[in-house]
Amino acid sequence: MQAIILAAGMGKRLKELTSENTKCMVKVNGTSLIERMLSQLDMKNLTKIIIVIGYQGQNLKEFVLSLKLKTKIVFIENEYYYKTNNIYSLFLAKDFLITENTLLFESDLIFEDSLIDKLIENDYPNLVLTAKYESWMDGTVLTMDKENNITSFLGKKDFDFSNFKNYYKTVNIYKFSRKFSTTHYVPFLEAYCQALGNNEYYEQVLKVISLLDKPEIKALPLKNELWYEIDDIQDLDIAETIFTGSESEKLKKYQNRYGGYWRYPKLIDFCYLVNPYYPTPRLLTELKTNFDKLIREYPSGLNINNLLISKYFGIKKDFICIGNGAAEIIKSLMSITNHKVGIITPTFEEYPNRLKKDNVVNFVPKNKNYSYNTNDLINFFENENISTLILINPDNPSGNYIKKDNVIDLIKWANLKKIRIILDESFIDFIDSEEQGSLLENNILEKYQNLIIIKSISKSFGVPGLRLGFAASGNIKLIEKIKKDVTIWNINSFAEFYLQIFGKYKDDYKKTIEKFKESRNDFSSKLKDIQIIRILPSQANYFLCEVKNFSATKLAEILLSQYNILVKDLSQKKGFHGNQYIRINIKTKDENNLLVDALLDIQSKIN
Repeated sequence: MQAIILAAGMGKRLKELTSENTKCMVKVNGTSLIERMLSQLDMKNLTKIIIVIGYQGQNLKEFVLSLKLKTKIVFIENEYYYKTNNIYSLFLAKDFLITENTLLFESDLIFEDSLIDKLIENDYPNLVLTAKYESWMDGTVLTMDKENNITSFLGKKDFDFSNFKNYYKTVNIYKFSRKFSTTHYVPFLEAYCQALGNNEYYEQVLKVISLLDKPEIKALPLKNELWYEIDDIQDLDIAETIFTGSESEKLKKYQNRYGGYWRYPKLIDFCYLVNPYYPTPRLLTELKTNFDKLIREYPSGLNINNLLISKYFGIKKDFICIGNGAAEIIKSLMSITNHKVGIITPTFEEYPNRLKKDNVVNFVPKNKNYSYNTNDLINFFENENISTLILINPDNPSGNYIKKDNVIDLIKWANLKKIRIILDESFIDFIDSEEQGSLLENNILEKYQNLIIIKSISKSFGVPGLRLGFAASGNIKLIEKIKKDVTIWNINSFAEFYLQIFGKYKDDYKKTIEKFKESRNDFSSKLKDIQIIRILPSQANYFLCEVKNFSATKLAEILLSQYNILVKDLSQKKGFHGNQYIRINIKTKDENNLLVDALLDIQSKIN
């Protein structure tokens, strides 16, 4: 068996990275694509590797020869690389196709070794390697039946997003038998080039062959094997994260992305905090139905969107300011908080990160559950010269909750001390208490001018992609300062439309909160049986877990690298008493069970 690699393209979308080198010379984590691919193929006892070169071909040729591979290397030059496409590159190698069984590769791929083994070890002689279509993929897709017979090849013009669940992306790795190349592929390749020219894609030939009564080629779908196609700098960035050499470096790269994990196939995100059961399919359908209009229309200005948010929560419009996520509100509020600020640590670090270190006064609970109450806070801050006290209730990451009446006692104390209370209620809807824990009421805001409430819509309503949050206070001058600080169009049309319609789904929302609480209780009982962690009591949509026997970072690395599960490693977070902690988001019961199974598996290997 031989291999053919098509490497003549210019890779224009990689811009300066390919100004003096062909695309396959681009490095992923310090190793070029072509070096990695050739090293993988060099171990498979192939008779030869044919490389079709073009743009910067001499540089590529010299580099490949410097690798001193044991497999014979043959170069074919595509002199017209600048005006032809990969169909012509393959046409130039057609004489090799009909002499031997062939593995065919595009040169802009990075993949696990197991992909090659999967092709070679499969008994069927002619295969198209495929992967279930994901939103990040681009290029040729196909459909197939239950026996993996290809039923159609679809180009970009034929792609129907309403049917994407039935699509498979070609990985651009193929296996052709000598017989198939002789009787099918090469004759059709020659005819296609003659009829339609050389500025086409070789997949078009397979599309024609798939229409025959006996096309003689099947799809071979991947399962969990890793691969990525690199066309631009964003692809390169993602590939460097997926194919990072060490477990520790991989975890760092994932954590430094701060989201966008939908780009990563099969990753289960237990790191970022949302309601797993909301929004409902009905609400999403209404959003989808209005997509065309919303993407073409400007959103309303700040005043109108303040009216929408005030209507839903029943708060006076003058008391409220909407934000592009709670993060925008926090940034604005911290920028006008110039004196010393009391913070309960460990905490959501968006607050202290926006302040000068010298202006932060930390209260660290001394017990192993990081729990605290109103008296603890009053006793600690009584003699501290602070102008502001930040209370996240329930707290992040501990999940600690202070009841409503006790929070009011804290506000009263702060009022006498002329201390502003910033109360973050982003997780308040998840509490088990029978009481209505929120202080988001007009009479409370009017009575306590030192109180400002911040709430993220992302957390409990499950729409972090819309970036919605708000601040509310009876201190109208303070709210006006925030309004002047944010932009007039600080939320988009989709977020505005969500605010317009989500009042219709209040009952659905309440049901999902109850469903979530059941999921939390079930998850909690299962996590308590795992000996390598200790979970802390929580009234939020996450658990703070102490890691036993080894470091939190190591546990997070193992979960990511071996189980494709991302949790929040809190090793670098301030305020912990030297012990190791992770934070685990609470998801659906099925997803929670996957994490439980992974932890049990890790535990069994330790024991």
